[in-house]
Amino acid sequence: MSSSTGSSSTGSNSSGHSRTARSGTLINSAVMGRLSQRQTCIALLSALVLLPLGLALLIALGWMSQLQTLERGIQDDIDRLQRYQRLLATLPALQAELEAEQANDAFKAFYFDADTPSIAGAQLQSQVQDMVRSAGARPVSTQVLPTDEAEVPPRVRVRIQLQGTTDQLFDVLYRIESARPFLLIDQLSIRSQARSSQPQRRRPIRSAPAPANQDQLTVRLDIFGYFLSPSG
Repeated sequence: MSSSTGSSSTGSNSSGHSRTARSGTLINSAVMGRLSQRQTCIALLSALVLLPLGLALLIALGWMSQLQTLERGIQDDIDRLQRYQRLLATLPALQAELEAEQANDAFKAFYFDADTPSIAGAQLQSQVQDMVRSAGARPVSTQVLPTDEAEVPPRVRVRIQLQGTTDQLFDVLYRIESARPFLLIDQLSIRSQARSSQPQRRRPIRSAPAPANQDQLTVRLDIFGYFLSPSG
């Protein structure tokens, strides 16, 4: 009797321990399940909150960069506009100075003052012919050369061919150098008219005089001056 009673108490103790272990395992499993669900919920909520915030931050950074670029462009435009305004402010003074210089007789003395380049060319042609005649030389031909409209200030050109002595040529060159309006020589070509005489035997008579054209030169000159148009 005593042995059966001891065995039954031992069995009841072991079964009690096993039930306690199973209940503890179930409790742990339930707690862990609840924790994992809570962590999952927290992670989802964090993603839902942080993802829009991250997108908003990226958009804000992009807008800030674009705004800075626009501000720099606007500032550059403002600086450029201010420079243009300062230049425009000086324009009336520059125009007044230009008009004063154009109205200055001393300034005009260096240019051909005519309405058209053809009139200025005719003035230059007449002036050069007078210089050649005043020096004692003979003008053979004169020609007004075309003008280049792209030149500033434009030039008027004349080509003249003349005949004269060396001294007369020097006189012509001096007159061109001291002329007003200013005259400049672009090209110069000189050809002598003297002919070499044939060798002759000595004769007891007086030698013949030298040919009259021994010192005669044929000269071609390209001369130009500057033309002051009415438009400035």
